[in-house]
Amino acid sequence: MWDEIGRAAAKGDLFAYFGYGSLVNRATHRTRILGAAKASVRGWRRHWQARPDPSEEGLSFLSVKPDVEAGHDLPGLLVFDHIENLDALDRRELGYDRRVVARNAIVFSGDFEFDGPVFIYEARPPARRDAHHSILQSYLDAVLQGYLREYGEDHVRRFILETHAFDTPVIQDRHVPRYTRHVLLEAEERAFIDSMLREHGVSQVEA
Repeated sequence: MWDEIGRAAAKGDLFAYFGYGSLVNRATHRTRILGAAKASVRGWRRHWQARPDPSEEGLSFLSVKPDVEAGHDLPGLLVFDHIENLDALDRRELGYDRRVVARNAIVFSGDFEFDGPVFIYEARPPARRDAHHSILQSYLDAVLQGYLREYGEDHVRRFILETHAFDTPVIQDRHVPRYTRHVLLEAEERAFIDSMLREHGVSQVEA
């Protein structure tokens, strides 16, 4: 993987981005990436918010915001992709602004020194700051399955504990998923995710 990434970098055919939500789940990727590896960034924290598009009011966006808490790091997936796929990623992240992560804010143990920009996507402000919003279970399943497969059970717990506004209700749409990149959970994954949501008192509402 790293040899191919190095060759792409040498040709100028490479960009990198940091996934902290559904992009952590490789099953949701829709471009043929060059590779990906676990990584963390400092200076950002996840949170749930209302969507910026008033036509989609009522549904939650997972976003990040600048964070100055000393010692806090945000685990996720560092993804390397062909530069030609950047437009496709921007379209996928509609409603988000592409930001550049400071290189010294990335904690990464891969066998490759990447000196190009690393992007992270930050949601635009909600159309109404007081808008009620709820999380799609089908979206949350994709996010938590990604962390479960990349990092294990402890990071699913950490995700729930460290993501601000996780008192947001969850819409139970798993059987008729509304999230366009929904995933299929193994029985063990489904049981674990449900147990974590119950354990942490996350409220659920019928679809």
